[in-house]
Amino acid sequence: MAVPKRKMSRSNTRARRSQWKTSVPTLVTCPNRACGELTSPHEACRTCGQYRGRQVVGV
Repeated sequence: MAVPKRKMSRSNTRARRSQWKTSVPTLVTCPNRACGELTSPHEACRTCGQYRGRQVVGV
């Protein structure tokens, strides 16, 4: 197993950790005019159960 030869400095450790970022989830509005909820793209709407204009989940 690989073992580091020297201790990593605080500045290098913090510089590496600064790249860990969270991103805001992408949301799109439901194409169903009656619903209009924000949903994740490429997923059926949790409120009305439609995906791309078709009823795919019984709600």
